[in-house]
Amino acid sequence: MSEKIIELVKEARGNSKERKFSQSFDIIVNLKLMDTKKPENRLNEIVTLPKGRGRDAKIVIFSDTLKGDDYTTVGSDGISSLASDKRKMKRLTADVDFFMADPKLMVAIGKSLGKVLAPRGKMPTLITGEPGPMINRFKKSVRVKVKDSPVVQCLVGIEGMSDEDVASNVKFILNFLEKKLPKGRNNIGKAMLKLTMGKPVKVEI
Repeated sequence: MSEKIIELVKEARGNSKERKFSQSFDIIVNLKLMDTKKPENRLNEIVTLPKGRGRDAKIVIFSDTLKGDDYTTVGSDGISSLASDKRKMKRLTADVDFFMADPKLMVAIGKSLGKVLAPRGKMPTLITGEPGPMINRFKKSVRVKVKDSPVVQCLVGIEGMSDEDVASNVKFILNFLEKKLPKGRNNIGKAMLKLTMGKPVKVEI
């Protein structure tokens, strides 16, 4: 299966013209025998890709103490500021991959920002224990989500990654879905792999 996926990655590259930006590889999986109106058939999982994303995920941490160069920190005052500017908050939510939070700020976040974050499935993950390893794990992660439509679409790499690394990530996501979905492989229908501006290629399951 891995060799076949590597060939599909190469084909997906060939289906896209050269662009002035680094395109992303996305996998799109159509699910079957899934009634998404039932809560048990919905997913909102953070999955760490074995070969990483190619570029780190964008992370915002709600904290009054943590500071870092590889993520953005929003303190207590910033939470109030975002709550008063819904347009800014919506833009931030669209741009950021993951939100994390100091447990002490979760009540304030829920009251002030929950109405924007919760419907988008982006409520912060609580920071537990040493934050460093958790942050590093999230940098390499993607969100695998099934909400209203029985479709999963997520990033599995970028153009600058090797075919082998992208293929490893594709295989990992497919295996994850097979283990996580109620009926396993029977829930997995048509799967496609594509670059941002390219034509999709069919992935044989």
